Amino acid sequence: MKIFIKTYGCTLNQADSELIENILENGKNTVTGNIKDSDIVIVNTCTVKKVTEQKILSFLETLKSQNKKIIVTGCLATANKDLINKYNPDASIVSTVNINRITDAVDLVSKNKKALFDNYNKLDKLIYFKPHKKVIARIPIGEGCLNNCSFCETRYARGLLNSFSENLIFKAVKQSLDAGAKEIRLTAQDTGCYGFDKKTNIINLVNKILKIDYDFKLRLGMMNPEYLGKFLEPLIEILQNEKMYKFIHLPLQSGSNKVLKDMRRKYTVEQVYEYINFIRKHIKNITIETDIIVGFPTETNNDFNQTVDAIKKIKPEAINISRFGLRPHIKKLGQLNQKIVKERTNEISRIARDIRYNNNKRFMNKNIRILITEQTNTSINGRTDMYKEVIIKNATKDLIGTYQQIKVELVSANALYGSLVN
Repeated sequence: MKIFIKTYGCTLNQADSELIENILENGKNTVTGNIKDSDIVIVNTCTVKKVTEQKILSFLETLKSQNKKIIVTGCLATANKDLINKYNPDASIVSTVNINRITDAVDLVSKNKKALFDNYNKLDKLIYFKPHKKVIARIPIGEGCLNNCSFCETRYARGLLNSFSENLIFKAVKQSLDAGAKEIRLTAQDTGCYGFDKKTNIINLVNKILKIDYDFKLRLGMMNPEYLGKFLEPLIEILQNEKMYKFIHLPLQSGSNKVLKDMRRKYTVEQVYEYINFIRKHIKNITIETDIIVGFPTETNNDFNQTVDAIKKIKPEAINISRFGLRPHIKKLGQLNQKIVKERTNEISRIARDIRYNNNKRFMNKNIRILITEQTNTSINGRTDMYKEVIIKNATKDLIGTYQQIKVELVSANALYGSLVN
């Protein structure tokens, strides 16, 4: 069968799609990049943002109108099967922890039968890993989490923490480097709690990986603040390693302790300030990325103003802003007036954009060493040591995977723009 895979969402979802591709090809199927040429479409879904959910459901309706055979996997399919059935009753469903059954689903769908694989399965997905000979390697290190946040649907999709084997992770990284990878992205729902279910931790894992005798860059995925205090000093030592991107993704979500409590987050705004100040004290040039949810049902004007103040104080180099959206498991929370939520979102987006632009201005006219990582539809891009994206004016695709010096000639809130230095 010729199969097209459409992926929505985070790096963990992208890694899952790569594993699905491996499993399918081992089963003698062909993954195609042309949806029109495909026999079956696999839609790997996300449930974090309401706007993304609407795009997915619209796509499923389109596929239905085209009489496409469909298998839906990912977080939305796992957390809310009823919604998938509503928008495309004929779609087959494979939950996130059952991707090892994807070839079984393909076999059933090819015979015009509907597949449903949604039982609980504590799966170490890396047994299906195969390097893709790409410069960027996405390595999932686990799924699920230890939190119970009141706004989150992902817990229903990914379940309790399931850390993957250190040996399999190490093997996947080594195989990727052997195949030519230069950038390793370790991803999970929360990398900060990796290993808590296996009497190890993220520090032990990364230290083993950094000893691999290759020239590469490693990026750690998101880690929640409540676990950071357990290994803050060892984390600083790791981040100081030349193989590490100077980058940390630490979601704040709200600048109000009252709202954080309502969200069932297990930290305070003051703790986040303390962690970020400590990190910046020891690593002068580091990218701090954070997440903010605007319009949580209990968020008052005062709470929102506290969030604005927190963003102005932290001055994050990157920020992901989401409007709170109701999900089936959290309907009891209610919803704020959407006009108010839109106004608050626009305000904090403007402030965040100004902060990012001012952070980037300091790189203007500077010469910087970057790793060229990928070619998009419009440009060839790279990353600085701080994991800042650089769009390179005069690079060619044969330079992908190499380190180069560039001169920054223009900056925006989202990226640096420059030319190779001869």
